[in-house]
Amino acid sequence: MLGSIDCTHIEWKNCPRELRGAYVRGDIKRPTIILEAVASNDLWIWHSYFDVPGSNNDINVLHTSPLFQSVTDGTAPSSPFYVNDRHYKRVFFLVDGIYPSWSVFVKAPSFPVEAKEKAFKNLQESARKDVERAFGVLKGRWGILHRPVRATNKKSIHSIVYACIILHNMLIKEDRRAISPNWVPDPPTHVQVSQDIHLQLRNEETHFRLRYDLIELVGSLGLEFHDSDE
Repeated sequence: MLGSIDCTHIEWKNCPRELRGAYVRGDIKRPTIILEAVASNDLWIWHSYFDVPGSNNDINVLHTSPLFQSVTDGTAPSSPFYVNDRHYKRVFFLVDGIYPSWSVFVKAPSFPVEAKEKAFKNLQESARKDVERAFGVLKGRWGILHRPVRATNKKSIHSIVYACIILHNMLIKEDRRAISPNWVPDPPTHVQVSQDIHLQLRNEETHFRLRYDLIELVGSLGLEFHDSDE
């Protein structure tokens, strides 16, 4: 697992009037720009994409995001793993229910029945909060993101947001809380990309098989589900 993926909105105070229709969503009522990010348990932000107008949802952002660009162009590092004695080719991300059932996403079961399914749902939802915590720390540490951004053009806002993310990661590394503090580049290899790479990424059968294997792993470890309502 590389981390959890989610989106947050950065409010744009001085959005031009002629653009407000594209940047205002009905449930927010204010012009915003969407930030997509992947964060791990140490709150390190591994991926960020800031561009899509606030009237969109997480799926619209995903379809324009460069999240899988290194996979599709053959430059992503090799990251195979085994779960329940079954081989998988690449890392996965924890997501909520709105995301599609792709092979690289793991969602919690909507209606768990068995104890191991309930335990897995509890673990997945707990771990998925890492990216929400990262958003909270990012906005709390840099007040310019917590308040409506007053810049009048998107280019300036882009620079502000990405600068804050870079400084956020620098502070995590300085505090010695980073899981992988040092970047070690992979040796150069001959780029080989499967012609059906997009189909592999969107394979629903792999998605459900991976979730099944993860649930079986949780069950084999004897992790119990504790109902907070009891």
